[in-house]
Amino acid sequence: MAERARNPELGRGERVERGVFRLRLPLPWPGVPHCNSWAVQSGDGVVLFDTGMHQPDSMAQLERAMAMCGLRVEQVVLVVCTHAHLDHCGQAGEIVARAGCELWMHPNHDGLRRMISDPQAVLGRQLEVARQSGVPEAALRRYAAERSSGDLEVFPVPEPDRALVDGVTVDTDLGTWTTYETPGHAPSHVCLYQPEHRLLISGDHLLGRISLYFDYGSAPDPVGEYLRSLDLVAGLNARLCLPGHGRTFTDVRAHIDASRTLVDQRLAAVAEAIALEPLSPFEIVPRVYGEAVTQANAHWLLSKILCYLAHLHTAGLAYVIAGEPERWLGSDRPVAPAAAEADQAGAETHAGAAKP
Repeated sequence: MAERARNPELGRGERVERGVFRLRLPLPWPGVPHCNSWAVQSGDGVVLFDTGMHQPDSMAQLERAMAMCGLRVEQVVLVVCTHAHLDHCGQAGEIVARAGCELWMHPNHDGLRRMISDPQAVLGRQLEVARQSGVPEAALRRYAAERSSGDLEVFPVPEPDRALVDGVTVDTDLGTWTTYETPGHAPSHVCLYQPEHRLLISGDHLLGRISLYFDYGSAPDPVGEYLRSLDLVAGLNARLCLPGHGRTFTDVRAHIDASRTLVDQRLAAVAEAIALEPLSPFEIVPRVYGEAVTQANAHWLLSKILCYLAHLHTAGLAYVIAGEPERWLGSDRPVAPAAAEADQAGAETHAGAAKP
């Protein structure tokens, strides 16, 4: 029997609290079918926190969600983006053009600019990282052919009018929201907190269903940045979290603790995988996640594994063995990076790995 087709997602809007509206906007990804934009009343208009993704029907879906809350796109007085991922800022250009408002976003959004200005170069870099991670050449050729034959859309995200950095405030009818830089998930990530109502707009830093992702290559240690960002948000004592995906939740502290626990579990699993033999990131994925790398999950899982390895390397608990592909080996004691490099030749001989 043929599997029944999944009903298409539609934009939906609902009131969360007085003056706060959740706009649930469709995404094209089966595992992540929607994202949230938050409209907060400000005078005769609204401040829009995050925008959803730019797609052929995305503006119609936003209009539908806003209409369910008695709002219109032209009422947006300011667009604020929690980070420079396309499901959170991709529709900013059209909203800004229609509403005549400003866009505020963190300045560390080089990855977004590269994706817009030269998507083929970004694809080339992704393929090289995958190759060094041990993805088979045949799979890389299939992926490259599929991406190159398709139309790579250019997303019209304008340059921000203001840099959304620590301490920048956003005024609304609920009061003032303060910006806190929370890198890890993305180098551009921020959360915004309203202290009187104890509301936290968390972007992808905290989600109702605990899920982790880190931008590999954006920083030396995104996992370490994420853990420090969790400590920062824990000190805010939020009552209600307005996340980038999924429903609101009140047990904010429990979600922070669960996120930290999951990071610790993943790091332990990666360290265990490389404790006895050098492995490529491609070989580590199934040992940590219990599933093989596929075209659908490759970017997601490899990026996370590479960031966990980078964190272990920063702590001196893992080091890379150069070759085609690169392999990683753990240490039962902290090893300084310089010492790890000195030990590399012996480890390569022991593992039978190809030397650079």
